[in-house]
Amino acid sequence: MKNIAAIIPAYNPQQSLITYVHQLLATTITQIIIVNDGSDQKYKGIFEDLKKIEGCQVLQHRNNIGKGGALKTAFTYIREQKRIFHGVLTVGAHGQHTLQDVKLVLTMTKVFSEGIVLGVRNFHSVDSTFLSYWGNRATSLFFELLYHRKLMDTQTGLRYISMNELPWLMKVKGERYDYDTNMLIAALKRKCPIFEVEIGQLRIKKNSIIQYDEIINASSIITRMLMNYLRPRNNDN
Repeated sequence: MKNIAAIIPAYNPQQSLITYVHQLLATTITQIIIVNDGSDQKYKGIFEDLKKIEGCQVLQHRNNIGKGGALKTAFTYIREQKRIFHGVLTVGAHGQHTLQDVKLVLTMTKVFSEGIVLGVRNFHSVDSTFLSYWGNRATSLFFELLYHRKLMDTQTGLRYISMNELPWLMKVKGERYDYDTNMLIAALKRKCPIFEVEIGQLRIKKNSIIQYDEIINASSIITRMLMNYLRPRNNDN
């Protein structure tokens, strides 16, 4: 059985995150690392309760630096541990990813043991708006145009990452949502395997922190993607 840690970047999470963590720990996940990315003080009680859960570690950012920065903080923490992990699973804190979706990606890691496994969302669900559907299509098509690789969901936050990939992932640029795309661009440049697993329907949590989740402005993603493409090549990606 693989030793897999789940990483949850959290900014102003709801009380339901506590129940979700218990559910994740009932799967094959052996440890959960939650990064409190500068949440408001009124959410302190939620994080205090999370700290009491066996197998759950809470890391703290004084200020909100973004999802990408939170992920890299967790990557650093995992690499510094003496415990040996085979890989990490990144999961959203706002109910975007069902337990069933998580279990499906975990199951597929038995087949795709190396590289990055993406949980690809279904944008044909009732929760999906016209803009979110075509926004996802636009970013995927633009990604394919620039990098010659078709990926159906470049912004999904449900990802399994082999432990071997963490050293270079910690150096990838991007502290906020752009890190999701930069990760994939860097993976292609390094010829790191990327696999796609179709998961359940898109889930949009009402009143969630949109800029922190995966549902964001397509034009911003495309602009960042183009800037990355035009930027002089270097070795840290």
